[in-house]
Amino acid sequence: MDRVALRGLRARGHHGVFPREREEGQIFVVDVVLGLDTRPAAADDDLAKTVHYGVVAEEVADVVQGEPVDLIETLAERIARRCLGHAGVQEVEVVVHKPDAPITVPFDDVTITITRSRA
Repeated sequence: MDRVALRGLRARGHHGVFPREREEGQIFVVDVVLGLDTRPAAADDDLAKTVHYGVVAEEVADVVQGEPVDLIETLAERIARRCLGHAGVQEVEVVVHKPDAPITVPFDDVTITITRSRA
């Protein structure tokens, strides 16, 4: 299976369990790796036979900016479902980064990584 990757997509969301997170929001960073067969698109040089990564990027941002959830696990699941909604996408890996998570000790990043497939 071939891979199309989008890394470092940024959008403001209001996700989290604390009231401040819901009220103020914060930037979330998302990486998605889409698994699909790109041979038909390559053979015909036809965008319609692959996944339009610009559309996927906009949809990921829409999910992040959309209805708030408590957990980044839930957010990752929603993003995965949206990506799998594209006809050719058979598998997706989603990484949601929450670099401004409310943690009281120094840290670089908090992430959740999930892999989902049509099967």
